[in-house]
Amino acid sequence: MSGPRWNRVSLVLGGFITLAGLMHFVNPQFFDDIVPPWLPPSERFWTYASGVAELLVGPLLVFPRTRRVGALAAIALLVGVYPANLYMTWDWRDRPFSDQVVSYGRLPLQFVLVWFAWRVFTSMRTPAVRSDRPAR
Repeated sequence: MSGPRWNRVSLVLGGFITLAGLMHFVNPQFFDDIVPPWLPPSERFWTYASGVAELLVGPLLVFPRTRRVGALAAIALLVGVYPANLYMTWDWRDRPFSDQVVSYGRLPLQFVLVWFAWRVFTSMRTPAVRSDRPAR
């Protein structure tokens, strides 16, 4: 079984990712603005697609039966949306200093979230493989 600390981390991470997914639909313009505009077919497509992905991945981290797969899915998701954070930092280069702090702060935060997801994954034991064959 996983330790209580990583159970809490997985609940917080799952809640955070789920909330982020909801925000893609509550305030899609913010997310549209950080999607690199050269990605086809449109910024709104990627806003909604990543929002749906977050709404699927977040709950996987909450439930113990799906936590391992949820942790791996969270890692893939966090790596997949990293280009939007890079684009946001570049695009906000002329904005006020406080905005730049936010955009630069998101870059290392993404690595911390990946690390948390990895620790959740590694803290979960895989079930032992059983065999009906007698030992030789």
